[in-house]
Amino acid sequence: MSASAPITQDVMTIPRKQPEGGKQNLIGLTRDGMKEALQAAGTPEKQLKMRSGQVWQWLYEKGVRDFDLMTNLSKSYRALLEEHFVIEIPELVTKQVSEDGTRKYLVRIAGGHEVEVVYIPEEGRGTLCVSSQVGCTLTCSFCHTGTQKLVRNLTAGEIVGQIMMARDDLGEWPELGVPNPPEARLLSNIVLMGMGEPLYNFENVRDAMNIAMDPEGISLSRRRITLSTSGVVPEIARTAQEIGCLLAVSFHATTDEVRDKLVPINKRWNIETLLDALRAYPKASNSERITFEYVMLKGVNDSDEDAHRLIELIKGIPAKVNLIPFNEWPGSPYERSSNNRIRAFSDIIFNAGYASPVRKPRGEDIMAACGQLKSETERVRKSKRMIEREAGLS
Repeated sequence: MSASAPITQDVMTIPRKQPEGGKQNLIGLTRDGMKEALQAAGTPEKQLKMRSGQVWQWLYEKGVRDFDLMTNLSKSYRALLEEHFVIEIPELVTKQVSEDGTRKYLVRIAGGHEVEVVYIPEEGRGTLCVSSQVGCTLTCSFCHTGTQKLVRNLTAGEIVGQIMMARDDLGEWPELGVPNPPEARLLSNIVLMGMGEPLYNFENVRDAMNIAMDPEGISLSRRRITLSTSGVVPEIARTAQEIGCLLAVSFHATTDEVRDKLVPINKRWNIETLLDALRAYPKASNSERITFEYVMLKGVNDSDEDAHRLIELIKGIPAKVNLIPFNEWPGSPYERSSNNRIRAFSDIIFNAGYASPVRKPRGEDIMAACGQLKSETERVRKSKRMIEREAGLS
């Protein structure tokens, strides 16, 4: 399969809720897509560049959702926009706040489906963990999200809309006419590590991240965005070429036998194939290292031998290893490695010359930690089925 060939999945087709009156949602349109939409609505060609730029800044720099507030546009043009378009982002359903300040949002998208989004505040930065699919197709055995079947891909508007929703909640949009300096940002980083495999929804993820990076809008640096993949090899090079963000890989094992169980996509693209693609990653350098995510599972992948094998495997790749204490969830077949075992593993990696930070679990008390995301509707659905079975109704 060529590096540029699109990856396809069996994704259920869901009837999409159309905005009232058949109006088009402006959120998620690319720069070119917005120009095309405005032209189709009657914007003169000579005005397209100016008008699309003005609307873009109102949406993504100022966070405005009301055409009437776009005061540098004439009243007649605002009426034209109102006639043809809507400004819609995912609906915030619930928000939970952890004891450590982590916020977990449940948001509703078209079709009534729900996804989870997590904001993690840290000193000097704030990271938003964004979802790219409803559910997940990968069935990684240690991941709670992997127990939920894939429903569908999120649109570019639903992905960038998660960022906008979080900025709403954080009160981060600047006051009209008042610049918001970058150092004042509460949301400074994006990680595509929420529900779903981003590279199985490449085009929508790409368009959403390009909107987020646009300097006349949300204006996040590409180095502030990290995309995490379980190893969709044919799309890895495209990530560098068409998004340009940092790359993380859900690695988690040092032999194909173990990785086949933990990360089943390994059966399609094994460790050797994945590492070959990472060695060729165009953006990889000492200043833009690839992150190897490695969840620590007691008695499964946490031995000294695993650590030494990992060092051999990643030789020649500018890399760091992010060790993740396993975040337990109900019904999980795994246990977290002990603190002593994690420290010993980390020391071996560090002494070989690789950064090996141990990720501090965040938001565990609200099931917002790495690998714990799963939509509330799916939980409720399963609970209802269990109740019905116990009552002999199904």
